[in-house]
Amino acid sequence: MNFEIPTGLTDLLQDFTVAVLRERPDDLVSFAADYFNNLREREDRPGGQKRGVKFDGEPMENGSDDDDILDEPPPKRILDSYKRRRQSVCAERYDPDADDEDDKKVVHPKSDGQRTRLAQAVGNILLFKSLDPEQMQEVLDAMFERKVTPDEHVIDQGDDGDNFYVIDSGTYNIFVKIDGTDKHVGSYDNTGSFGELALMYNTPRAATIVATSDGSLWALDRQTFRRILLKNAYKKRKMFENLLDNVPMLKTLEQYERMKVADALMTQIFEDGEVIIRQGDSADCMYFVEDGVVRIAMKNKDDPDKELEVTRCKQGDYFGELALVTNNPRAASAYAVGKTKVARLDVHAFERLLGPCKELMKRNIELYEEQIHEIFGSKLQLQETQ
Repeated sequence: MNFEIPTGLTDLLQDFTVAVLRERPDDLVSFAADYFNNLREREDRPGGQKRGVKFDGEPMENGSDDDDILDEPPPKRILDSYKRRRQSVCAERYDPDADDEDDKKVVHPKSDGQRTRLAQAVGNILLFKSLDPEQMQEVLDAMFERKVTPDEHVIDQGDDGDNFYVIDSGTYNIFVKIDGTDKHVGSYDNTGSFGELALMYNTPRAATIVATSDGSLWALDRQTFRRILLKNAYKKRKMFENLLDNVPMLKTLEQYERMKVADALMTQIFEDGEVIIRQGDSADCMYFVEDGVVRIAMKNKDDPDKELEVTRCKQGDYFGELALVTNNPRAASAYAVGKTKVARLDVHAFERLLGPCKELMKRNIELYEEQIHEIFGSKLQLQETQ
């Protein structure tokens, strides 16, 4: 299916979802109204940054991993019915703090062939991108295969969620009940995943998925899904918040703004001597050091084969922001010293979330230039490219 996903919509809804999960409001509609009204007020202030959501006319391929697909708004009475039905759902609330680390892990034995097929099937699942290798292995161990036949209902709209599904093979139709009639709104063809929304948010299934051919699915049970994925997200967020609380540059941000930065970070691990950024390359992100040490080095323009160390970054330090601020290529290279873990903030999140810090970053340019002058005996021009 092809849908036009407007630029900016994903970030806007992600920020709102995080706010909902953090505040847990009793009245979601009133909370949403206040949230977006406050957002508009901040945008209207002098210097406020607009959160544009723009349809550019170019449809994007929908690689949706969820079962909540509608191609038109359901009538109000259907929404009202859905709300009443949602209240009857009896689903346990997941508390990451109360989760027992010693819970017995679920393992479903698999042949080598099954493991190969499973690894290929989950390779592009967005939900798994942030998992470390150990957590990913736990997910693969816990998943089990389910064979389906034509006309078999995999999930039914309104039911409680039991499993998250990844398609290994087969074709499937998506139906949503509107005005009492099942309406066909999409399909899957040998790829994709569905069923995570009901598990994450304790809601009933939002659609019916019916197999239209023989096929194979990989399923992950509700408890394992929530324990691994939700607890991982919770722990990473707390870790990133603690990291950012110790970054002097971010003291100019409000707490909720630092939390938004934490939500945008992605962990990367580099081995000893591995290049993190290379001098002269174009810039698409900046980094915060989670654990380990990063060596910053520059080539002398008078002797390009010679590279001298400029400084070292330790836990809580950041680097790579200079090229984003100045719109210039990377002015230095960064190397891991020992096994090093860094948190990556891409350029789009940088521009959206760290606007208030840009002036402070620009003031740091003079410090960088002085350090370079001391090392190389000449002052490298690092000022912003217009």
